[in-house]
Amino acid sequence: MQKFSKYLPFALFAAFLMLGLSAFLQSKPTAKDARVYKAVQQYSPYYLEKRFGGLEIRSKTDPEFKEKPDNMTLFKEFEHLEYKWGKKHLKLEGMTLLILDDNGTVQSKLPLKDKKELDFVHHYYGVKS
Repeated sequence: MQKFSKYLPFALFAAFLMLGLSAFLQSKPTAKDARVYKAVQQYSPYYLEKRFGGLEIRSKTDPEFKEKPDNMTLFKEFEHLEYKWGKKHLKLEGMTLLILDDNGTVQSKLPLKDKKELDFVHHYYGVKS
């Protein structure tokens, strides 16, 4: 029994380290293509607002919309909202991404440069060809 008790602090340290690393990896946001995301983000109604109490998800179109998820799920919730918006407001025509408004009229066109940007649009926004 004494043999195991001298390893207990190391085992506890390793367990807490693994739990902390796991929580960090789960709460990390998805990697984004900078050029496409920045262009589309101008038209997305959702944004993150820094507050004294932490980050909030707000909407440009609805001033009453406010979500305050915990830090562990903040980026996942934000990505889910952007995914739902992208399914309705983004459309692909060949290698051109069309950004639509609520009525379905084209607000902007973004030519995609390569397959990496196309894959990002498919994966992050759920847009099908």
